[in-house]
Amino acid sequence: MNIQEYFGRISYNKPHKDADLQTLRAIFQHHIQSIPFENLSMHCGEAIELDLQSTYNKIVRKKRGGWCLEINHLLFWALQELGYDVCILGAHSYEPAEKGYTAEINHILLKVVIKGDSYIVDAGFGGAYQTWQPLELISGKDQPQVPGVFRFTEDNGTWYFEKVKRKHYIPEPGDTDFPDTPELGNIRKIYRFTLEPRQIDDFQELNAYLQVSPDNLLRKKSICTLQTTNGLLALVGWTLTEMKYNYMEDMDLVNITTLTDEEVEKTLKDKFNIVLENKLVP
Repeated sequence: MNIQEYFGRISYNKPHKDADLQTLRAIFQHHIQSIPFENLSMHCGEAIELDLQSTYNKIVRKKRGGWCLEINHLLFWALQELGYDVCILGAHSYEPAEKGYTAEINHILLKVVIKGDSYIVDAGFGGAYQTWQPLELISGKDQPQVPGVFRFTEDNGTWYFEKVKRKHYIPEPGDTDFPDTPELGNIRKIYRFTLEPRQIDDFQELNAYLQVSPDNLLRKKSICTLQTTNGLLALVGWTLTEMKYNYMEDMDLVNITTLTDEEVEKTLKDKFNIVLENKLVP
């Protein structure tokens, strides 16, 4: 595993001699615009191994994406290689349908400390709730970014992460199947977490469970999302959503297209730079 090869994968060619905030921001931006959040392996009959070499080969060499366990694990390795003080944390994601957080930890994120200040770095949430920059770990502070305003609130050692939502303008509204359709109210809870450091092996059981559990969203739908320079692309099943952030004041532009099987394969190649080895069943 080679940091230069990783930089090639994310098209990053700037200096990186200092493990500072500016470099972290730049690497993070390249990472999320190059590596899709995707669960296509599950829908191609491929097992997802949670070890660093497998993840590296899949994402860096085969130019694939991955889900949070893979994407953030690879970023954790890269940041360690560059000398950052970084650790893995575990989170419980918010389930809008259940109006509550999951009972079990089902997401990983990273905490990076730079000059005594802590930042949350999470490249693995995907879709419209993917941050574009590291966030300061401060309770109650609004942190505006291109995708929207994010904030943390802390209560008795538990941190809650949320986003202020914008309205969506859909030129041709129809039967949409977009996982990020805003529910009522303009605050979207995303996940809760504590600052207890974790090891990647703590997530082996979760990695195995997500691949077999029939009732989780990742098993039900093939998902591939990628952040772009002005918004995001999301392919969920046969539905392609292209979102442009802040197209008008406090409003995102959303275009939705339904694809055929042939178009799904072509779209993965053209828009996500993914060529699958095995047949995808969306």
